[in-house]
Amino acid sequence: MTSARIYQLPKSAMQSGRAKSEGWVLEFPPSEARKPDPVRGWIGSADTQAQVRLKFDTQDEAVAYATRKGISFAVELPQVRKFKPKAYADNFAFGRAENWTH
Repeated sequence: MTSARIYQLPKSAMQSGRAKSEGWVLEFPPSEARKPDPVRGWIGSADTQAQVRLKFDTQDEAVAYATRKGISFAVELPQVRKFKPKAYADNFAFGRAENWTH
């Protein structure tokens, strides 16, 4: 059986917020390449496991599910997010590190 991947959803690149990025996902890698259908030209595959994408609230729930079902898995931990608070007034601060250009 192929190894499943458990990871935390990344934040959307379209917005600065982190809505809907708190959950964890268990998904399987594709077992075969996708190829175009000769009649219609649609790209597809006979691999139905690649369509499975299970969502969990926590990493522990995803690991417990995979263990209970006998699925081999690899957990990918998310990168640590650095938050640097910024204020508009810092652009005009007296002790500013960079020169003001305009």
